[in-house]
Amino acid sequence: MTTLPTTLPTTLPTTLHMPTNQDLDPDQLRAAFGVFPSGVVAVAAEVDGRATGLAASSFTSVSLDPPLVSFSIANTSRTWPDLRRAGHLGVTVLADHHGEVCRQLAGPVEHRFDDVPTTVSPDGAVTLDEGLARFDCTIHREVEAGDHTIVLLALHAVEQTDTSLPLVFHRSGFGRMCEV
Repeated sequence: MTTLPTTLPTTLPTTLHMPTNQDLDPDQLRAAFGVFPSGVVAVAAEVDGRATGLAASSFTSVSLDPPLVSFSIANTSRTWPDLRRAGHLGVTVLADHHGEVCRQLAGPVEHRFDDVPTTVSPDGAVTLDEGLARFDCTIHREVEAGDHTIVLLALHAVEQTDTSLPLVFHRSGFGRMCEV
């Protein structure tokens, strides 16, 4: 038989005072979101005969059965409307040496793949040759979520051969992990 304490604690926990929804400042919110480090992926495909792609730091695994991953894209993206027309998308997990490649993928559309070694699948998925992992995907579903869209991707093929460390996005900048 379990005995319950007969006295109650004499001090109450400190109350946390956080702003309500109406008080959320976008700059403070961005800074708070930025304390959570994330990996970075390239999402790319051949569209109208040329490589089209972008970098995303919101990639995550979703499900093993069925195999699904996701990333989020700003609703203001000018690349996503073209990219989403592709039959298949390539997703490449970027390595810690890909900082410049990631900046290039966020730069002018016509130069995003200059001097970047890629492979194009028969279905048009574009992946970076030096990625940590590469996925061939199709769009499973898109979910509107405020000023972004969450894109769920169904996986059709995966390759993971590199054991390097990933590129990390943290506090609006790129960094590297260190092994402990």
